[in-house]
Amino acid sequence: MRYLKYHALGNDYIVLRPGTFCVELSPDRVRTICHRNYGIGADGILYGPLESEICAFGLRIFNPDGSEAEKSGNGLRIFARSLYDEGLVGEEPFSVETPGGMVTCTVKKGGGSVTVQMGEVSFDSRRIPVAGPPREVLNEAMQIGGRTFTFCAATVGNPHCVVLSDAPTPSEARQYGPLIEHDPRFPNRTNVQFMQVMDRRNIRLEIWERGAGYTLASGSSSTAAAAVAYRLGLCDPDITVHMPGGEVHIQLRDGFFATLTGPVTKVCEGVMAPEMFGATLQL
Repeated sequence: MRYLKYHALGNDYIVLRPGTFCVELSPDRVRTICHRNYGIGADGILYGPLESEICAFGLRIFNPDGSEAEKSGNGLRIFARSLYDEGLVGEEPFSVETPGGMVTCTVKKGGGSVTVQMGEVSFDSRRIPVAGPPREVLNEAMQIGGRTFTFCAATVGNPHCVVLSDAPTPSEARQYGPLIEHDPRFPNRTNVQFMQVMDRRNIRLEIWERGAGYTLASGSSSTAAAAVAYRLGLCDPDITVHMPGGEVHIQLRDGFFATLTGPVTKVCEGVMAPEMFGATLQL
């Protein structure tokens, strides 16, 4: 059961190939693999390449709690780099199908930088989704955990809640992120970004990721937050996103079609022992 491990600014994923991982990826097994004491440890699992009728490759993305994600900007960059490392793609653009839609990836600099065309960012409550009447979810108030926050919501194939903050901190994200993630106004739960606008070209984030918890960096969160900053008129369409794990660059074109560029680092590769899943596993 061979695996690869990469990180994108400290947001780490395990890559599993269908041909070499020979057991079902049940939620329990996903949780075991991602556990940092009982497994390999990761912020998620990328399972592919899979067959796709509309793209060159298909991909499934698993959160460490066993749930599936629609899309992940960092996960897609890591998946693209893994394909490049194995000679399955070169430095020409190629398409990937995710449950959150089709994207186009391009690997550059010998694998050190990957660009993903993330698709259109929408603020439509019906598409995100957010409970209540149809609307763009912009500058709304939320009372939660004894505080009142101003937030915007967006989707880039997965749901995001961007909370405006003068000085976001890890403790703020850890305390209020899980409350917002599970707030009933978000029927599919939500990723949460606490965003500080630094100037017209820079924002800073602290992130609570749906199904994963506090996260050093997130590509889809960066995309959603940058789009919110641009939609509110606070930033220009080319934005550098600063996170505890490092920086990515977002370009917004033709309205709110977003392109994400950032680094990817290979960590290791190895073979999982069957006993990690318990003595009853039969291969």
